Amino acid sequence: MVFKYSVIGLAVGSALMTMPVMAEVSSDTNIERINVVGRTFNDYKVGTASGAMRGDIDLMDTPQSVNVIPDFVTDEQLATNLAEVLVNDSSVTAGTTRWNRQVFSIRGFELDSGNGYLINGHQQWSHYIQPIETLQQVEVLKGPSSMLYGQSGPGGLVNMVTKKPTYDSMLNVGVDTDGYGSTRAQIDAGGSLNDAQSIRYRGVLVKQDTTYWREYSTTEENQDRDRWLGYLNMEFDLTDDVLLSVKYDHTQDKASIDAGGWLDSQGNVIGNNKTIWDAPWAFTDNTVSNLGADLTWHISDDWKIKAGYNDQQFNRQRFDSAPQYTTAPFSNGYSIKPFDRYDDWQHKTAYIDFTGEFDFAGVQHQLLIGANYLDYLYQQQIQRGTSQTVIPGQPVIKPDLDYHLSSKGDPSEYKYYGFYLQDLMTVNQHWKLLAGVRYDEQKKDGLGQNSYAVSPKFGAIYSPMEHGSIYVNYSKSFTPQGAVNNQFDVNDELDLKPEYGIQYEVGTKWELFDDSLLLTAAVFDITVENITISEVLPTPIDSYTDITTQGGEQKHRGFEVGAQGQLSDDWFMTSSMMYLDAEYHTGDEREGKTPVDAPEWSANIWTRYEMTEYFAINFGAIYVGERFANTDNSISKDGYIRFDIGAAYTMDVMGKDVSVRANVRNLFDTDYIEGGQYNMVTIGQDRNFSVAAEVKF
Repeated sequence: MVFKYSVIGLAVGSALMTMPVMAEVSSDTNIERINVVGRTFNDYKVGTASGAMRGDIDLMDTPQSVNVIPDFVTDEQLATNLAEVLVNDSSVTAGTTRWNRQVFSIRGFELDSGNGYLINGHQQWSHYIQPIETLQQVEVLKGPSSMLYGQSGPGGLVNMVTKKPTYDSMLNVGVDTDGYGSTRAQIDAGGSLNDAQSIRYRGVLVKQDTTYWREYSTTEENQDRDRWLGYLNMEFDLTDDVLLSVKYDHTQDKASIDAGGWLDSQGNVIGNNKTIWDAPWAFTDNTVSNLGADLTWHISDDWKIKAGYNDQQFNRQRFDSAPQYTTAPFSNGYSIKPFDRYDDWQHKTAYIDFTGEFDFAGVQHQLLIGANYLDYLYQQQIQRGTSQTVIPGQPVIKPDLDYHLSSKGDPSEYKYYGFYLQDLMTVNQHWKLLAGVRYDEQKKDGLGQNSYAVSPKFGAIYSPMEHGSIYVNYSKSFTPQGAVNNQFDVNDELDLKPEYGIQYEVGTKWELFDDSLLLTAAVFDITVENITISEVLPTPIDSYTDITTQGGEQKHRGFEVGAQGQLSDDWFMTSSMMYLDAEYHTGDEREGKTPVDAPEWSANIWTRYEMTEYFAINFGAIYVGERFANTDNSISKDGYIRFDIGAAYTMDVMGKDVSVRANVRNLFDTDYIEGGQYNMVTIGQDRNFSVAAEVKF
């Protein structure tokens, strides 16, 4: 317990450290482009988040808790997936990583694959491991964001901002590897295609072969993964005032399946940390493509229109052994229920925003009027095999299955659209007010399950000093629930009301030392209403044995602190901490219980210290407190702290900048469990080193 609180003290103390900054931070203007040679800028601190207000509005003018994680930090950490990016925000906790996908929670609420993630403000179907090599920054928008984005969860959203084309030619070539023999090679190129620099591009190509550390129980083979990624973003200056951006990316990602470890009733790992219960022939094969375009028209210096469209096609084959949880797999074996399945998701999104600035009645207004639309379709084919018993250490029979032999299931389709209005009003140098409202409508074709919602948002910012602010906000989220689908339920086919999330937040933001260090703190209170409650009838009524109603609540309260930026000429740091009190009030077996993967305390820190102009060292620590692994809170996962270190050296080789980096993750080889329920937990990786080299042409 003493060690636990010393870790939290480390994070808080680091966040509040103050050292004078001797170097001025360079700033850009809209008039000229400034090319920076070398690293003389503050690459840990980002001043704006495009997703929080649907525009590049300064974080100090945003009455909401937002954390921006720049690619420079995650490149230092040699991150290879979104989970390794989001560890830089303690309000985000990891869940399961089964089936080659990743699950996260913000402020204790799990993000939905369909509405919890954005790419450049477009909702993204995120049922796979998101590629990060194309990203410029990741924005964690905390609290309900339905006013701007429609149906979404109460904890927040993750907005992934992609890399933009460059005016001047650039070419970066990088390779990295780790202690298990995994390799990744990537090319990042950009520049202009004509002398006038009116046609620009940015392209990324990645080839990754991953060997994971866990082993199959029947063969002791390691899980592996093979991934290709291609990304191209083109910008066209159609006129001086009209910009067209066209983006395409394609991911081919095939991996053997690791659905996670199993815990016994005491929370101990069954088998050992390396044991995979899936069959070695099981795999997922994802093919994902996004084709989109955005058009920006600057009508005048103060007014502009921006419109965009994105078509996401996601096809997946999942040949799964589906191992069934048991507490005694070594003595009695365990069963598998294999199947071969094909999933077809189609996600089409569109939006149009009209923004402008004007003065009225002595008040400056930043106005946003817009609408967005989503068309979702899902269809499945599946062929199931015969169950069989598996004995650890013995071969498991691969069934002869082919989803092509089965008929397609009925498609599931819905459409929704929303209209929103937001006004950020500057009353005077000390006060800003925010008011917004949205109307949403969702329609499910042929099912009669329509949902309607109105989502307001209000905020106020008080700036007692030029570089400090205190804010309050009220925001609301909604998540449609569909209909009861149980023929033995008294309320079968009843349309359920949406779940509504209501948040009150009070926070403060301060920019210190010539705006080089950003300190933030927030206190939040989130209540989710209309929680669905399904119970067994004490006495059956005719043929009905169950009853589904609504009326439960889920309450999450807590506070966060964070620091991001430059502490001195040579010292940079990003750090955060969260305290969370999460509890169900449902009147059923969940009453008074805490949701899965909602730790009471969590904290993180990552720093860089530049020993010389060419050599830098890094230190990082991640702390996650005890979490429950099942709904009734009878099984828990211990808290843990993980330490990471790294170092980088930059040199000139034949006139080219060459960077070499070495990192050690989990320095002290700590045993820990990241997230997931008792029958699908993600086991934390043991100590592993990574080495990377990059050449800039």
